[in-house]
Amino acid sequence: MDTTLTRIATLLLALLIVGVVLGALLIALVYRRIRRLPIPPDADFFTTLRAVPLSLVIGLDLLDAGLDIFAAPITWTLLSRLRLQALRNVAALEALVPLTQPVPVLTLAWLLARLFDLGQPPQRITPYAPSLDTDEVAPGEYRARVERR
Repeated sequence: MDTTLTRIATLLLALLIVGVVLGALLIALVYRRIRRLPIPPDADFFTTLRAVPLSLVIGLDLLDAGLDIFAAPITWTLLSRLRLQALRNVAALEALVPLTQPVPVLTLAWLLARLFDLGQPPQRITPYAPSLDTDEVAPGEYRARVERR
């Protein structure tokens, strides 16, 4: 009986560690991409979810599953640094609610936001976005600035 309990506990611990490592790896891989997303500061939860990649929400759900309630401060800090306040509030609250860790809440919300077009569609970045060497010729259209001598 003791060996069976030990094996089950060891297996669960290994699964939790793998979840934390995979979650952290996924978030690390998309960190730079997320920093450049054009998300308005007043965006709601579903608008923010539609703009972020699926790998971020899967990574957050894996961290939540592996760390249980200890994921709340990590999630809060990470999403604050990424300027995803609407996502931060819901993710931290979900991390604090007991027994929600086996359910990937953020991943399901991401899928619902995409399937039912909840929130505003994400803003697209044009390849010729405004910079110091471009002029706006029409809304959303930019032309390279010609230097006049």
